[in-house]
Amino acid sequence: MPADLIHLVRHGEVFNPEGILYGRIPGYHLSELGVKMAASAAASLAGRHVTALYASPLQRAQESAAPWSSDFGLPIVTEDRIIEPWNKFEGKKFEFGPGVLLRPQVWPWVINPTKPSWGEPFVSVEARMLAAVTDAWQKADGGEVVMVSHQMPIVMVARSVKNMKLYHDPRKRRCTLSSITTLRRSQGPDGTWGRFVEVNYQDPAKDLLAASVDFGAV
Repeated sequence: MPADLIHLVRHGEVFNPEGILYGRIPGYHLSELGVKMAASAAASLAGRHVTALYASPLQRAQESAAPWSSDFGLPIVTEDRIIEPWNKFEGKKFEFGPGVLLRPQVWPWVINPTKPSWGEPFVSVEARMLAAVTDAWQKADGGEVVMVSHQMPIVMVARSVKNMKLYHDPRKRRCTLSSITTLRRSQGPDGTWGRFVEVNYQDPAKDLLAASVDFGAV
């Protein structure tokens, strides 16, 4: 049987004292607070029938999947398609936003924010994420599936299933650290499967967010 629900979980706070945009750069692990956030996310679904666990190959996602693995007795399946998008700002130390206008060297990168011109196209992220979600839904032995990913990929899915434009202001994303965006696949009266729809969004680590630093996503 396919999965009842798909939970898209963002990783916890990353240890990033230099404040760089880390993107896919290896070696960025969870901070102590991030470990607590990840544990809070897993605890929020305690007692639920979670049957499969997937995570992006990046270290922060693998570490955020660890409490899910421990709490639910599941192996972490690494899923390359739910990785952070690549972007040209990786390794830079300035906040992504209006501040880029003060740096002429990066102007060619931001010429088309609707694509976006600085990194992996939104449509590419949408396509690979939905393909991974669909495969996980089909392969499930019923129950619920957890997929630990990153902010922008999760936002792409959330906007896609709501038929919203993929282009958006990165500073206004609804996808906080260790948040959970939950999907269900719609089903018609005749039993045919339709689109994925969002059925819930929650911030299980909301009590820890005020003390966190959410920096590094583009």
